[in-house]
Order: sequence, then structure tokens, then C-alpha cells
Amino acid sequence: MNVIYAYPWDIVGDPGAAARLKALGVDAVALAASYHTTRAATPAHPAHRLVEARHAACYVPVREEAWKGNRLVPGTPSWMDCADPFGEARDALRAAGLPVQAWTVLTHNTLLGSANPDLVVTNAFGEIYPYALCPAAADVRDYCRTLVHEVVEVGDPDALILEACGALGFRHGGHHEKTDGADWSPAQIALLSLCFCAACVRRYEAAGLDVAEIRARVRAGVDGTPGSVEDALGDLAGAMRDLRTGLAGELRDLLLAEARTVRPNLKIALHANADPWATGPFATVPEGVDVDLLVGNCWNAPEVDEAGLRALGRLGPRVGAYVLALPPRPADGGALSFLADAYTAAGAAEIHWYHGGLASAARLKAIAEAVGR
Repeated sequence: MNVIYAYPWDIVGDPGAAARLKALGVDAVALAASYHTTRAATPAHPAHRLVEARHAACYVPVREEAWKGNRLVPGTPSWMDCADPFGEARDALRAAGLPVQAWTVLTHNTLLGSANPDLVVTNAFGEIYPYALCPAAADVRDYCRTLVHEVVEVGDPDALILEACGALGFRHGGHHEKTDGADWSPAQIALLSLCFCAACVRRYEAAGLDVAEIRARVRAGVDGTPGSVEDALGDLAGAMRDLRTGLAGELRDLLLAEARTVRPNLKIALHANADPWATGPFATVPEGVDVDLLVGNCWNAPEVDEAGLRALGRLGPRVGAYVLALPPRPADGGALSFLADAYTAAGAAEIHWYHGGLASAARLKAIAEAVGR
């Protein structure tokens, strides 16, 4: 199965968009229902060449009655003229014979995080990550639960894809990021991603952990040369790992139950990573998670991606590969076909192509060649 990703603005206002995606030979479209800030090219759209999504927004209507009582309420996309961007795009895609999967970004939200700094990931040095809502906070879990409910009920998708279903961490691809020169290792990045917000501290204390000692070990690891997170945390690593995967499991259980309350047989996929220390759009996923598909990030060297897919495959559900078809990868159908074959051999039952609206005509041609291989 092949799925192409798109934004509502790629479809709305372009009578030819649905047919253009259909011509790729894909089986479905993953359409953004909730998405973070972005500056997106629209090379094929008849009315514009760039969309500036100035803040995170929900692309299904934000119903006042549904969000009443919630501390966190999603923003709406003032840069789009229609009242229901997701619904309008969904209907156009379905009319072309393409099922629509609601691509829903959860905890990645700078708009809400900046306004609620007590609800975001806070590192061991006391520095906040305003783009990263922390799911240890009850208000954040309520936000995610309501968002999923509304996307499924109001958006009426054929399937659901959950991204950032867990805590984000240090890594953030924001404008003017100036952090690479620190040369922090993967272990140090993982340590900088461990959260010490008030809600997480309460969880650590409830588990009988010495928060001051954890914080001291994390700081020492960031400023030292640990070979792994385990090296830095020592005998506290196991408990911290279990708390992190446990929190991820709690959030997923909550959201899956909410989605299935609205639509019992809805197909649900998670963007996920088998690494217990993983944060970001592909957050850690506990073993035995009850979803239909785990989608692994395949934007790296093929051997890295293949190992990640195999690790996801050991967790139980079917596996999908989230394949970058944009730079730095070439607009080359043969190269994309090679990747798709490699990821299929590593266990991927679905190939998710990124991205149908951002791609040039040459890249769309390359995607079509790979889909039809």
C-alpha cells in the first residue's frame, strides 16, 4: 500500500489537485488535520506558490462546545479562507476515489506551549522547549484526547495517523536553529530531552526516585562524554526508561480508546520509534501497543532506516515506512524505487511518501515511478 501526504491548502482552491495525486498511483492520502507552524511551497497550486502557516492549527472546525472547559484550545488557520479546510479537501480527494487518512500532530505546538510554559518539556538545566507540550500534564492529555475526538467525529476520515504521540525533546527543526556546533552526541541529545516539568517531577517522586540526583546525573552527562543514556544515568536508567515508555503508553491508550469510542473499527497508525529514549514526531512506543500500523521515519541512510523498521516490527503491529521524496534526496524514480524496495524487505507493509504538495513536477514523476515499480 502507498500513501501520499498532503496539506489541506494543497487541495483547496486547486481543481486539479486530487486528480494529480490520484495519478501517482497511490492508495490513499494522509491529509493534515492538525499541524504545526510551517512555511510550505505549493509549486503546483494555481493560486499561490507559498503558504505561511504562522502557528499550529486545527484544520477541522474548532467547535466551542467541544472544547469548553479545556485549558488548551487549538488555533485556527486564518491563512485559509474556508471554514473547514480539512473537510473541503477530504471531499475533493474522495470524489477522485482516494480514501483520506487524518494526519494529526499532537504535542508539537509552539502556539500553545508559548502561552502555557508550565505545560512544556523542561530540561535538567531548567530551560523550556515551548514547541513541546508535555503529556505528563493532565491539561495536555485532555487537549490531545479532545483533538483526536474532534478529528475523528468532525473530520470523518477513513483512517487516523497520529504524529508526536508522546513527548518531543531537544531536537526541533525551527527557523534559525543554531545548535549543531555544540557537537552533542545522540546520548547527550537524549539526556537534554529528559523532562523535568512539574508534572514529570511528580511522576519521578511518586516512583520513589531522587529528582535532584537524576538532574545532577543528566547535567553531568550533557557536559561529559557518556557512551549512552544508561552510562549517564547508571542505576537510575531502568526506572527512568520505564517511566518514559509508561507515559507514552498511557497517552496512546487514552487516544486509541477515544478514537475507537467515536469510530470502533477505525484504522489507526502511529508515527513511532522503538528506541525507549526517542522523542519528537516519532516518539517511543511501548511493546504491545494496540494499533494497526507503526510508521517509522525513513529520512536517514537506508541502513539506519532499515534497522529502525526491523526494530518496530519486533513490537507486534504491521510496519510502514515514512519515506522522504524531497531534498536532499534526488528527484529520481530509480533511487526512490530502490529505497522503497529496501524498506519493504526490512518489513514495511506500507510506504508513506512525503510529500505530494511540496514536491516539484519532477519529484511527483519520480514518486509515481516508485509507486508503480
